[in-house]
Amino acid sequence: QVQLVESGGGLVQAGGSLRLSCAASEIRDSINYMAWHRQAPGKQRSMVATITSGGITNYADSVKGRFTISRDSTKNTVYLQLNSLQPEDTAVYYCYVRTQWRMYWGQGTQVTVSS
Repeated sequence: QVQLVESGGGLVQAGGSLRLSCAASEIRDSINYMAWHRQAPGKQRSMVATITSGGITNYADSVKGRFTISRDSTKNTVYLQLNSLQPEDTAVYYCYVRTQWRMYWGQGTQVTVSS
């Protein structure tokens, strides 16, 4: 059974940093891309960053220059480095994996930024 296990969320002051990790296990298909999305209270879930199997990255405008997505293909793990965090970054962050045939979501990890 496929599992996406996320870790690294928490409470941080504005200007601080966090690093999120998401380890995907039991995925048999080739992974097309991995991504992070987030959902703030009362808002829709939105894309934060994506990274393809070839290492091409894409970011939401609101996080460009502050967040960095990376992956370790040997471990099927994707990371999100969050720097210069602001209160508006407060949300549940979800890992997402897209293979040739399926898509998978993690359970979410809470990131809270205090002002």
